[in-house]
Amino acid sequence: MASTVPVAYQGNLSASVPDWLNKGDNAWQMIAATLVGLQSVPGLVILYGSVVKKKWAVNSAFMALYAFAAVVLCWVIWAYKMSFGDKLLPFWGKAGPALGQKYLLKQSALPATTHYHKDGTVETAMVTPFYPMATMVWFQCVFAAITVILLAGSLLGRMNIRAWMMFVPLWLTFCYTVGAFSLWGGGFLFQWGVMDYSGGYVIHLSSGIAGFTTAYWVGPRSTKDRERFPPNNVLLMLAGAGLLWLGWAGFNGGDPYAANTDSSMAVLNTNICAATSLLVWTWLDVIFFKKPSVIGAIQGMITGLVCITPAAGLVQGWAAIVMGILSGSVPWFTMMILHKRWTLLHQIDDTLGVFHTHAVAGYLGGILTGIFAEPELCSLFLPVTNSRGAVYGGSGGIQVLKQLAGGAFIIGWNAVVTSMICLVVRVVLPLRMPEEELLIGDDAVHGEEAYALWGDGEKYDSAKHGLYSDDTLHQKPSSGATQVV
Repeated sequence: MASTVPVAYQGNLSASVPDWLNKGDNAWQMIAATLVGLQSVPGLVILYGSVVKKKWAVNSAFMALYAFAAVVLCWVIWAYKMSFGDKLLPFWGKAGPALGQKYLLKQSALPATTHYHKDGTVETAMVTPFYPMATMVWFQCVFAAITVILLAGSLLGRMNIRAWMMFVPLWLTFCYTVGAFSLWGGGFLFQWGVMDYSGGYVIHLSSGIAGFTTAYWVGPRSTKDRERFPPNNVLLMLAGAGLLWLGWAGFNGGDPYAANTDSSMAVLNTNICAATSLLVWTWLDVIFFKKPSVIGAIQGMITGLVCITPAAGLVQGWAAIVMGILSGSVPWFTMMILHKRWTLLHQIDDTLGVFHTHAVAGYLGGILTGIFAEPELCSLFLPVTNSRGAVYGGSGGIQVLKQLAGGAFIIGWNAVVTSMICLVVRVVLPLRMPEEELLIGDDAVHGEEAYALWGDGEKYDSAKHGLYSDDTLHQKPSSGATQVV
């Protein structure tokens, strides 16, 4: 009877099914990685290509597509081990390739994650999920890729595409790997017990701060684009946002590194917080500006997803609702009120408001994690035993301070090192497009346009094409309700 069973299903009788492999965990982890990948390609490719002015649709979508491909190659050649390999420095792993089959087929392990008591005895053993290294490398790769793509949201509509092509591998190497190793790979913040369930700090706070910093060095869009920047396709924008939302099941549900009860809790909390935040943001738009904004609803959805990310499997459902209320209101306030009154925020041209939706929401989520993290749920995931949020007493108050300090490190590192990267790139290539490209857009940069509304390769002529321009013959939007920043 056994001889009729395919080799792949013969358990330990097959070399492809070692005794440590859990097929359920492996299947879920690869599905989760695919869901996160779909958030980027096509999710953010569609969202970026739709949320911008028509003349920047191709360029914006391509920035995301290029970044995804570039990160994949850099990741397997050197960056994965810098993030999850052997310790080099308290905040950095040793660089090296993750390409050989001997390495990729063995059981996955994050070698620096063993956690010790103060007396030197082991408190929590090394992270060793029940699937091969190849699965872990790919799962972590799509997280790295989406971080760089989120950063791009601050730069749409004016960054020199050649400078972007140079910027991506540098930022991945010198910024992302540091946050990933420090908080997830066994670095000093991991050992100290800073909570970041699925990337509130590693991904969102870092991309928000780095995007805002890079936007400063690149400079603003053209004056005409800053004054009017309507989405070219609201329905496709919603489709991209939907892929982002549903893909978050892999984003937060995959981070226990297993298909377990905590994974289920994380997925449910993710959707609770996102829905609450979307509704709160929409209500605020209606209350203060009399109109529900579709862009606003998407921004609220994103801030909810970002805010719950560091806490997804660590808090109860009621806390997810509270976090959703705050993630729908605090970033709304910083974007809609503070942004217009604080000169620094207003002067730096953060195209999609990534500072508000990711940096503010990510740091907020990290702090709220320190307040609401439930002790039993913490024990299912964290290496530091007896971890808890402030509302549960004990060491919870110290946890809030840890969260604040951990976020401050990510902010400081990304602001300084991203600035250094921009200055290095600027020596080789201008960071901002030349004025002619800024005026024309996709046709000048890529020789391609998103929509064939006139001619074939014909440059825009306001006298000839005014009817189809996204600059003319449209009523200006009413002031107030959320628009692209």
